[in-house]
Amino acid sequence: MDDRKHLGKRKKGVIIPATPPLAEMDASYFELLALIKERIGKTRLKVVEAANTEMITMYWDIGNDILTRQTKEGWGAKVIDRLSADLSHSFPDMKGFSPRNLGYMKRFASLFPDPLILQRSVAKLQWRSVIALMDKLKDNGMRLLYADETLKNGWSGDMLRFHIDNKTVERSGKSVNNFAVTLPPLDSDMANHIFKDPYLFDFVGTDGTRREREVENQLVEHIQKFLLELGQGFAFVGRQVHLEVENHDFYIDLLFYHLALRCYVVIELKACEFEPEFIGQLNFYQNVVDDILRHPDDKPTIGLLLVKGKNKTVVEYSLAGNKKPIGVADWQTQLTTVLPDDLKASLPSIEEIEKELEAHD
Repeated sequence: MDDRKHLGKRKKGVIIPATPPLAEMDASYFELLALIKERIGKTRLKVVEAANTEMITMYWDIGNDILTRQTKEGWGAKVIDRLSADLSHSFPDMKGFSPRNLGYMKRFASLFPDPLILQRSVAKLQWRSVIALMDKLKDNGMRLLYADETLKNGWSGDMLRFHIDNKTVERSGKSVNNFAVTLPPLDSDMANHIFKDPYLFDFVGTDGTRREREVENQLVEHIQKFLLELGQGFAFVGRQVHLEVENHDFYIDLLFYHLALRCYVVIELKACEFEPEFIGQLNFYQNVVDDILRHPDDKPTIGLLLVKGKNKTVVEYSLAGNKKPIGVADWQTQLTTVLPDDLKASLPSIEEIEKELEAHD
């Protein structure tokens, strides 16, 4: 390459270098460029993560100092107000020293007294996410579980609040399934964690029992919310996917592909309680997908049956001996909490409430 062509403009003895055109660069240059850009990106991310961890650790240290001194000296809330003003004056370029935030730091140190546990995951989160864990959860074990999921999935503070409100972690790994006997251990553990029970379809409305096709239409219409509820890694393939077998037509309700499991996921939706024959239908669809759609590198298709109620023992007997991985879970339009029978009897039913409202219209 003749470097003289790229000396650039010359004015009064000063050379202004010109950038050589990309067309003159060979393949090895682009490999080098990609390598360096990747290294810079990773390093920048590590620098940001390290700086955030240092800040969260500093907040814990400040909170622990306040907690220790208040316990020892018997200081009240006025000390935090004074400390807020003095710190803000001493560090005018830093935010985060409001009385409210200092109160959060104190609570942070009291909720996570062991700094080793703190460093495992919580210290790697954004401060807004740490506040969400403290505000919205009452159990430290659950706080750590949500912290782990936030790091793994890259949830923002708002997304973390959304998942806490919808009890995503509490519902994970609750489906009745046969994954342990139909999938290798690592895939079984992953699949068991990915599938929930119940699934929350609050975006389809709450007006009574719907027909399956109506719910399916709503799920596809709100596909982004549906994918959010299914969890990270699901890619939508299609609905009412046509399968033709020996001149007979069959239609899969919903077909997905899971990027981490590397397999198709057939979802069948039922607007009624579980019946054993549903497993046979789902198993049939899995067999056809494995034979026609599955790539040699794909893993066996997983089936997910969503029903409006189930008897766990009946489901377990229905899955026994089945060689295809299948999970069975409920779907709801709103999360419900099981109440004791004596308390449940004292509360009005939904129908009674609706009649009362209609009477006052």
